[in-house]
Amino acid sequence: MNAAPSVAMVLAAGLGTRMRPLTDKVPKPLLEVGGKPLLVWHLEALARAGVRDVVINHSRNGQRIEDALGDGTRFGVRIRYSPEGETPLDTGGGIRRALPLLGEKPFIIVNGDVFTDFDFSRLPGELPGLAHLVMVPNPPHNPEGDFGLAGDVVLDGGQTNMTYSGIAVLHPDLFRDCPDGAFPLVPLLRDAMGRRLVTGESFEGRWVDVGTPERLRELDTWLSAPS
Repeated sequence: MNAAPSVAMVLAAGLGTRMRPLTDKVPKPLLEVGGKPLLVWHLEALARAGVRDVVINHSRNGQRIEDALGDGTRFGVRIRYSPEGETPLDTGGGIRRALPLLGEKPFIIVNGDVFTDFDFSRLPGELPGLAHLVMVPNPPHNPEGDFGLAGDVVLDGGQTNMTYSGIAVLHPDLFRDCPDGAFPLVPLLRDAMGRRLVTGESFEGRWVDVGTPERLRELDTWLSAPS
């Protein structure tokens, strides 16, 4: 397997509406679990995997992210920011806007509001298609899953669906015909799946979609427990 990409993007522009009032003034990826913000867990894991350049997008209250993380030096990475103003551009539009910062080679993406012990160094640095997705067993809040995984090919539907983790490697060409503006990522992935241009892998380790205050508290309790 080729070395993992050295460039990553952490998606941090969501409004965190389900986490209110916690996110009224603090962006969800800055909420703390185990004594540090979700974003910092990602930055440290990416640095361990050899990632040196990280792009973070943000929208409402996004300056708080820049103030908290700075240029990334203390985490072992260089951070650049892609501000989107008060209205986020959704996942696809946010990545599309940040492409000039991400370069011309495949790059890692990870949702800023998940927690995981996934080893980013295992991701492929080159792709046979347009995307490579990390899939996890379906959590209780997503029992039907998202996509099928047949060997190392991700399909739009199948006998046994798994949940897309929010971790992936994407090729910039996935966005080749997309105009600037707000749009979701999933339709682009589904189109690429239909052309057999999406590979994937399963991950059985720790992964939490920190989408509610209850899940945030549960994760914090688990991380704070004596080992």
